[in-house]
Amino acid sequence: MSAPTTAPASAPAPATAPAAETTGRRVEEILDRLTDGDTDAGAAAEELVRALMDFYGAGLTRILQLLGEDRQPALLGDELVASLLVLHDLHPENVTTRIGRALDTLRPQHPAEIAGFDAASGVLRLRAPASGGCGCPSTTQAAQQAIENALSCFAPEVTSVRLETAGPEPTLLQISRRPPTAATTS
Repeated sequence: MSAPTTAPASAPAPATAPAAETTGRRVEEILDRLTDGDTDAGAAAEELVRALMDFYGAGLTRILQLLGEDRQPALLGDELVASLLVLHDLHPENVTTRIGRALDTLRPQHPAEIAGFDAASGVLRLRAPASGGCGCPSTTQAAQQAIENALSCFAPEVTSVRLETAGPEPTLLQISRRPPTAATTS
């Protein structure tokens, strides 16, 4: 009989954390494969996923309680942790705050401000400053993709992003008194 092995005290974190959206799609694909032709297996797989979700949700709730509110900000700013809290409906921040947090992770590369959010439709309107660059569609598409990726972790309630580009700042006109002129004699 061999001696049990123990895990190292602190295992290194994975190089890249799986994205919530990607993981969700993967779970859906696996469940779809399990349900193909066998409804009993599909139902059992869905029940298993629900049981695990309940278990992990209870564990996350306990972690948040034990940490206390003063130690939560570091967790809330982490994309992976934030997406888990949102998934389990445990995130203590409202959707507007989480949208702001997602946008904060992208500054200064892709600055954007909230112009409006329609919770019923999930449409988020953002206003981005006019760039001094070329205004290329590829740059706008890259910004939109980066914003959508960040929002998928922090605010999955956002289903659509409309990025509006603000026009250039108006030129400031300064109005002052007319300089005094020499008096004319007649």
